[in-house]
Amino acid sequence: MSRLAGYNRFGLREPICRPHPRSRPMVFSQPFSKSLRRKRTGMLLALPAVLCSVSIPCFAQPSDITCDRGNGSYLATFFTGVTVSVQPVKNGAFAIHACEARLNWNSQELQAASQAAQVTIDLLGSDLGFGTPVVAFQVRNAERDAQSEYRIYSLKGTPALLRTVSGGSSYRAADTNLEDHIEIWTDDTKAVDGFEEIPAADLDFAPTVVLRFQKQRLLDVSADFQPHYDRQIADVRGRLDAADLADFRSTDGVLAISTVRSPDRLRRLLKVKAQVLEIVWSYLYSGREQDAWRALADLWPAMDLDRIRTALSTMRSRGILAQAEGSGRKASWHFKSHAEIYDTNSTAPSTINRLGSSISLGPAPTAKPAEAIIDPKSILLRRPPQPEGAGSALNSNETLEVVVDIAGKVHNAKLLAGDDQTLIAATKGWQFIPAFREGEAVACRFRLHVWDLK
Repeated sequence: MSRLAGYNRFGLREPICRPHPRSRPMVFSQPFSKSLRRKRTGMLLALPAVLCSVSIPCFAQPSDITCDRGNGSYLATFFTGVTVSVQPVKNGAFAIHACEARLNWNSQELQAASQAAQVTIDLLGSDLGFGTPVVAFQVRNAERDAQSEYRIYSLKGTPALLRTVSGGSSYRAADTNLEDHIEIWTDDTKAVDGFEEIPAADLDFAPTVVLRFQKQRLLDVSADFQPHYDRQIADVRGRLDAADLADFRSTDGVLAISTVRSPDRLRRLLKVKAQVLEIVWSYLYSGREQDAWRALADLWPAMDLDRIRTALSTMRSRGILAQAEGSGRKASWHFKSHAEIYDTNSTAPSTINRLGSSISLGPAPTAKPAEAIIDPKSILLRRPPQPEGAGSALNSNETLEVVVDIAGKVHNAKLLAGDDQTLIAATKGWQFIPAFREGEAVACRFRLHVWDLK
């Protein structure tokens, strides 16, 4: 068995995560003290081992669940004095299959979620655009719910609910391009679930939506991330069957059972219909309306074009974007072209040039002492289950170097020692309280160590 640990700035290793003997990972929850200094105590908690596999960039990777149907908990005290806790709901001395989230301060308490099927801490301590540090919970009220809520609470002064975003299946905050500004990646499950009588579960994906808070205003900034949508479009087009597409274009587009009598043909036509919709709304949600209508004209039955175009426009206007207060394009923003990455492995920070998913490290000309940086603290780290006969991978010493952004998400990870590549994939779902410098979240590069438990 092995345990993950981070090196603190004094060169000491501290435990973060270890896998359960039955492939149920263990999570180390580390309190965040008022003085911003590491505590030596923590909690080891078992959570379900679920490895999500997606074909989209790591910044859109869903986070691991903090509490799932009464399994898993977390406790941390932020430097403002607010304690954040997620834990199973208890009936007497026993936990039931439900989760809750609470904020405690000065003998007062605020319940952020109760009797929920799942609660995930997506962000803790960062500023989402409200001018104050916040904690953001993703809450799924019932196990079978296709949608969840994103509840944002302040962590300074008297904690309060700042905003709730609803309608997405999941949410993930990240500084996508390392520009010291955070986006919230989600989707518009609310709009498309049941659209054209197709349930969300039968779709490859709901339309991606990228949101950003600017001075407390929620903006749709999806158009700034068109390459993400282009990858989705290319993937769907590559899977379209030409013969089935031609057959679909010969129909009325509605595909009523009374008009398509063969169950096998109906199944194939519904699959093509869903794929065409996915292509069209990928253009539509990324700010390319004319491209969306051109694709619709090329792929949809001609006799049904007017109806489906009106239906798509209405669908989008009633979805998650109805909560946005405008849209924002990067040209009108003044972000950094690169982020300053503080390196706790050396005496100075380094810079990262914005190169999409590629990251280039180099020395910063105006280096700040690493001693001024408070290292990231783990919220949830999970090691994927090991295959049968892979005991040697668990018994070897391994070291990871990771870059964590101001939202506490891993942007880059590499093995410095060891050969367990599953650790790299697992980092896409890891969550941290970000590093801090002078009370503000900063990006940080640091090391995690895996060693034997004997």
